[in-house]
Amino acid sequence: MILIQGGRVISPKNGLDGIYDLLIDGDTIRTIGENLPTEGCEVIDATGLLVLPGFIDMHVHLRDPGQTHKEDIFTGCAAAAAGGVTSVVCMPNTAPPVDTAEVVTYIRQKAEQADARVYPVACITRGMAGENLSDMSSLKAAGAVAVSDDGRPVKNARLMLEGMQRAAKLGLLTISHCEDLDLINGGIIHKGDVSRTLGVPGMDRASEDSITAREICLADSANVPIHIAHVSTRGAVSLIREAKARGVAVTCETAPHYFILDHEKLLSRDADYRMNPPLREPADIRAILAGIADGTIDCIITDHAPHAKEEKADFMKAPNGVVGLETSFAACYTHLVRTGVISMRRLVELMSTNPARLLKLPGGVLEEGGIADVAIADPERVWTVEPEKLHSCSKNTVFKGMTFTGKVVRTICRGKTVYAE
Repeated sequence: MILIQGGRVISPKNGLDGIYDLLIDGDTIRTIGENLPTEGCEVIDATGLLVLPGFIDMHVHLRDPGQTHKEDIFTGCAAAAAGGVTSVVCMPNTAPPVDTAEVVTYIRQKAEQADARVYPVACITRGMAGENLSDMSSLKAAGAVAVSDDGRPVKNARLMLEGMQRAAKLGLLTISHCEDLDLINGGIIHKGDVSRTLGVPGMDRASEDSITAREICLADSANVPIHIAHVSTRGAVSLIREAKARGVAVTCETAPHYFILDHEKLLSRDADYRMNPPLREPADIRAILAGIADGTIDCIITDHAPHAKEEKADFMKAPNGVVGLETSFAACYTHLVRTGVISMRRLVELMSTNPARLLKLPGGVLEEGGIADVAIADPERVWTVEPEKLHSCSKNTVFKGMTFTGKVVRTICRGKTVYAE
């Protein structure tokens, strides 16, 4: 048994926020209380530390199967554990894509020995080709928890609507990558002053805003849920806020880089700062922060997208994507909690409680009889991000060289310590 002693336990779902002991027996939380007996226990002194439900990152690319030179299930889950993430929801744009029960089963079986729980997202359309819907029934039966064509949006609105309706009947969440590829037209960074200065094609914000509006209209028309992935623009935040006020079943997520960094980082011509959607402008950062504070934005994810060093070497040709599993909590704690944008309780909701609720996953709460997935963090730890020390197979982080306050020091998944400093 493990006894986590004297930490500040924060679990918004059941209203916990105080100094408690937490006793883990096997893979279950047996007791939460004060001055629990230590006999027969491995004691973890959590004095001055935060004891939180393990984080649930509902937007991660593990690159497995097919691109394991970038990442695989084991390295991705090791990175997750180092960031306090105990559940990883992996996107389907692998090779082959996650459009058959066999691929879902492969991912789930391989993940049984990994340092985090892994939940596959399956394709909306077969081969992510946008032409025919996938067999969502068999995909759900195999263990898929949501559907998305992330990275390649469903262009045909009729097909997207049918997919949303089919997913809703099966109890699967539809996650939309909102991008109009015709508007993007080969753009590689945000369209604005920086793209013009560099003389490179830009990605028009209208691309994200227009498809966000489309998805909201489809969800409203059919009265089915839609989840908007990686929100990056002030327009998308405004559209989602207004739709929620009207009662549309729309939820959304954003990532730390969208409320910390802007497109001026691209002036360095460093492809590590290229992702899709791209870093935007200061006004977009302000809108994202407002959306986080007022509840418009439901979840914080990483869109962890590893690429090999040589792939990121050429600014113009590099693939989009950045890693983020190990830095997410620290970035959020530093730039959201310590700055007073939100409370620590709200951060736990964004990183754990809400993803569990949206995807109907276990976890997201610390409660007696519940699963023993726990992140322990030191809120005063000051540290600098050194890419070479990251557990991910790839090192393409936008936060390289940045100093954060707050760090995960131990992660427990399924009742076992999977990461400890």
